[in-house]
Amino acid sequence: MRLASYLIEVSGGGRYSRESSEAPVELGFKVEFGSLGEPPRSKLVKACGVHPHHACFVLWESEIWDVVDSSTPSARRAGNMPRYAQLIIGPAGSGKSTYCNNLYQHCQSIGRVIHIVNLDPAAEHFEYPVSLDIRELISLEDVMDELKLGPNGGLVYCMEYLQDNLDDWLSEQLEDYIDDDYLVFDCPGQIELYSHIPVLRAFVDHLKKWDFAVCAVYMLDSQFASDVTKYISGCMASLSAMVQLEIPHVNVLTKMDLLPSKSKVDKFLDPDARLLLGDLNEQMAPRFRKLNKALAELVDDYSMVSFLPLDIRDEESIQFVLSHIDNAIQFGEDAEVKVKDYDADMGDAEDAENFDVGNIDDD
Repeated sequence: MRLASYLIEVSGGGRYSRESSEAPVELGFKVEFGSLGEPPRSKLVKACGVHPHHACFVLWESEIWDVVDSSTPSARRAGNMPRYAQLIIGPAGSGKSTYCNNLYQHCQSIGRVIHIVNLDPAAEHFEYPVSLDIRELISLEDVMDELKLGPNGGLVYCMEYLQDNLDDWLSEQLEDYIDDDYLVFDCPGQIELYSHIPVLRAFVDHLKKWDFAVCAVYMLDSQFASDVTKYISGCMASLSAMVQLEIPHVNVLTKMDLLPSKSKVDKFLDPDARLLLGDLNEQMAPRFRKLNKALAELVDDYSMVSFLPLDIRDEESIQFVLSHIDNAIQFGEDAEVKVKDYDADMGDAEDAENFDVGNIDDD
């Protein structure tokens, strides 16, 4: 007997996976299936009397198999391929929004689709189209007016409010994005959100639960590489975010186009502990030598901190950074290989069919 897969979506149930034979199936209502065609979905929905975009059922004759929790967006999606996300983090003024804008333009130029999501409740103007905006849920201005909080306290309140509404507001918003979609989350620049406040950790955990492959992209101003003490502080902030979030992590040294000499920052892209230690000891008092050694070894021993240079004027530089991020989240590994059906150099299709490769010797 030939088998066909049927996907029947009804509300308030779970997700079931099996195949259905061409025989009629009965589950509280009667539906007649065709041999290998799609089931009459509208008829099923009418018979159930429910909305067609919720939990999924696939029937095996008269049996129901494998219930999965349908309370999450991943259970409500029919596909199995992951969705992808960049989490753009870093200190205020490090170039996060500028990166998002230039990344969007670069992807447009190469025919690739990405969706930018604003997670900054204090943002006002965007140079790129925003697919999803946290200000639809809560804005910093409203919080400061109603709760009489300052900018920093108001921002923390907004992000904690987002955390409380991840399963409601955010899950509903993300249902519109299907398998293989690529989202870029432009985050606020308050460093506490990445270092010790658990808001973004909870956000990342929910994304992973919803079948997102997530990479944190930590932006650091290249001016930090002008001085070894600033560089070490930037490395420690990056390490703090890395430990807090526990996801693939790419560090980017931004604003390279503004540096008078790029050669001076080369040693900071992939740092050597001995060079860092020597520079630190020269600039700091002798009593800090043990601390300097510990910091330099922390950066070097585990090879956890290295930076990619980003010059937004250079398309190759943007593609270089994007390729590293894609590799970290394995974007495109499930894509089908595209093969041209026909080589233009071989003439038209008719000529190609009659193309004679000649005799090939057995030797």
